Amino acid sequence: MTLGLSILVMMIGSPAQAASYVPVSGAGSTWSQVALDQWRRNVVQYGIKVNYAGTGSSDGRNQFRNGTVDFAVSEIPYGLKDGGVVDSPPSRGYAYMPIVAGGTSFMYNLVIGGKRVTNLRLSGPTLAGIFTGNIKNWNDPKVAADNPSLALPARKIVPVVRSDGSGTTAQFTTWLSSKYSSLWNAYCVKAGRNSPCGVTSNYPVVPGGGFTAQSGSLGVSGYVSQSANVGTITYVEYAYALNTGFPVAKVLNKAGYYTEPTASNVAVGLLGATVNNDSKSSAYLTQQLGGVYNNSDKRTYPLSSYSYMVIPTRQEFGFSSDKGYTLGAFAYYFLCQGQQQADVLGYSALPINLVKAGLEQVKKIPGVDVKSVNIAKCNNPTFSSTGANLLAKNAPYPPACDKQGAAQCTTGTGGQRNTSTAVTKGSGSTGTSSTTGSTTTDTATTSGAVDPAGGTAVQGGGLTGEQSQATALTVPPSTGWGIEQTSVIVAGIFLLGLVIAPPLVARRLRRRGGLTP
Repeated sequence: MTLGLSILVMMIGSPAQAASYVPVSGAGSTWSQVALDQWRRNVVQYGIKVNYAGTGSSDGRNQFRNGTVDFAVSEIPYGLKDGGVVDSPPSRGYAYMPIVAGGTSFMYNLVIGGKRVTNLRLSGPTLAGIFTGNIKNWNDPKVAADNPSLALPARKIVPVVRSDGSGTTAQFTTWLSSKYSSLWNAYCVKAGRNSPCGVTSNYPVVPGGGFTAQSGSLGVSGYVSQSANVGTITYVEYAYALNTGFPVAKVLNKAGYYTEPTASNVAVGLLGATVNNDSKSSAYLTQQLGGVYNNSDKRTYPLSSYSYMVIPTRQEFGFSSDKGYTLGAFAYYFLCQGQQQADVLGYSALPINLVKAGLEQVKKIPGVDVKSVNIAKCNNPTFSSTGANLLAKNAPYPPACDKQGAAQCTTGTGGQRNTSTAVTKGSGSTGTSSTTGSTTTDTATTSGAVDPAGGTAVQGGGLTGEQSQATALTVPPSTGWGIEQTSVIVAGIFLLGLVIAPPLVARRLRRRGGLTP
């Protein structure tokens, strides 16, 4: 019996308990919003109503601190210093709970000879140069060096950044300040910030620098996707590129390969993440991503990360046990069943260690109906019988044309995965020769992905192989009538019969004189 069916049967059998499902409200991250909105739609059928406003991570944390929402979603924790101001933790009880993994992508709008470019590649120094205003044109020699097969146009580059306090901005600037601090600090000084600039949720903009600022992930992705805005590029979660049908740049990793933020490449990258495992720390389960940036696996996407829900741990600021009951049920859903949809939504499922830790965090929500979840039935693509991360273990290796050098794959990326770039100035490759991992069922002997360069199976933590990352698909709240729906109806009829049948039988027996009242 699935978790969803268990909840529904429980509601049928316990009317008083069902009445305690009251609406809960949250605010924050737009990076995570595509996944969160789908999960919210999915649980409506169980009587669970979760309201969510994608106002940006900074605003979400502020609203939670002020008690105006029941939970927040953010890519960064409280306590960071931003522009000389410390983002103070709330006085109310709180804890962090991981909800989904994903990659911060670079969605762009570029046309050559009337044809959309779908195979752009960018190295770290090139990206840093673009987003600090040092690289201003698409035919800049540094961009050209990343793209030997493209006859790049002499068109101005228009970086599109977030105008609101953003966890996506914080993730991107964490990478910039860690890997390219001199460029980043010099840019911040031009924008009127102090040096060292460090991590910021509010992207600094130099007046007259040619940048454009938009609010929210929908704002930046929507701006780039407009036909009039050729030459633009933005940083945004991969899901938005899929949903708008636009390509993303492949980013050069430590191993010298250009990769995109598919579910498996993100899973590989996050094998290098360090997670705070001190359960007594206020920063328990938060991430350090230096090991991701420097992960030397050829499949790594270097800007991979997790997102978190900030959950209440005390009944205060209007948070009641009834709200805790609702929020807890929602959390059980997305930590288990919801992770199955991560790939198709443009994310990557949480690995088993974070799912287990998340389930323990749920118990801290006041009013939660604590459940014993058999995670083997969650069908999470990262889980294996050995504890290894199957999604990472079986991740396909990049083809030779994705290696830094004179060759360049022509295949598309993101929301344009099935569209090759027709306009090139040299020989390219379709890039279809990548070696994938085993897709057999999970056993102790499941083989890992085979490195085409060395021919050896790579053993590591992992998940299952790629699923449908190229499809910009919104999973509907219900996939149609099936065994679960039928089981619910049968169970309902059976329970109804138990209530109605005895009085009817007794009444008939009385009429026949067979039952003494």
